[in-house]
Formats: sequence, C-alpha cells, structure tokens
Amino acid sequence: MKHLALVVSLALVLSGILFLDGGVAYAEPRTESICNLGMVKGEQGRTCEVPIPSGCTVANYPGYDDPWIDVSKGGKTSCAIDEEKTDWKTKIVGSCGPCGTDNCSARFSVMFACGDSQPMTTQPRKVYKD
Repeated sequence: MKHLALVVSLALVLSGILFLDGGVAYAEPRTESICNLGMVKGEQGRTCEVPIPSGCTVANYPGYDDPWIDVSKGGKTSCAIDEEKTDWKTKIVGSCGPCGTDNCSARFSVMFACGDSQPMTTQPRKVYKD
C-alpha cells in the first residue's frame, strides 16, 4: 500500500512539473481580438475588420508558422481572410460571400503576441475557407 502511495505521489509531482514547464512556455503576453458579423438571406456579403493592437503582432499557432487565426461561420456562406485588404501590420480583414440561408454569421478571431512575445516569423499564405 505504501508503494502505491509513493508511485501516485511521484506521478503527481512529475505531472505538476510538466504542467508548470508548459505553463512557463505560454506565459508570454497574448491578447485576442474578435470580429463578428451577421447577415440575412440574399445579403451579398460583408467584411469584418480586426485591428492589430499597438505593440502587438499576429501570433503563430503554437508549433507552426501559420498565423493564429480562426474563421468560423454559420449558415450557407463562405468566409475567408481578405488578403488584398489585410496588411498584417495594422489590420486583418475577413470577408464573407452572399448568405444563402435565412441567417448567416461569421466570427474572425485573431491571437496576438504583445510586448516581448515572439512575432509571426513568416508571411502567412494560408487560405481560410470552408
């Protein structure tokens, strides 16, 4: 019984050390900005701008060179980052096509690295479409 308690205690200590180590790696200052939009059937599309906060850059998705951006949508529409209107320094612009259902919605979420965090290392070329 004492052996089992020792093994469990050791496992808890090790998992705590691993958790803390991982926590330190992601303790850099980060912030998230979100832009939501809604449309009704027949609307020909809309854009949504996510401004980049002063002192921040678009963060990389952890472990990848891709920008930490999430585009989600509801209803019959297609949404993506508008590469022509996005400069990656001051703003990110998302756009959606026409709405083909009673209601459509979109959410553009961008994670930023601020202060001494690591900036995005490459110019993103990934297309975010459904």
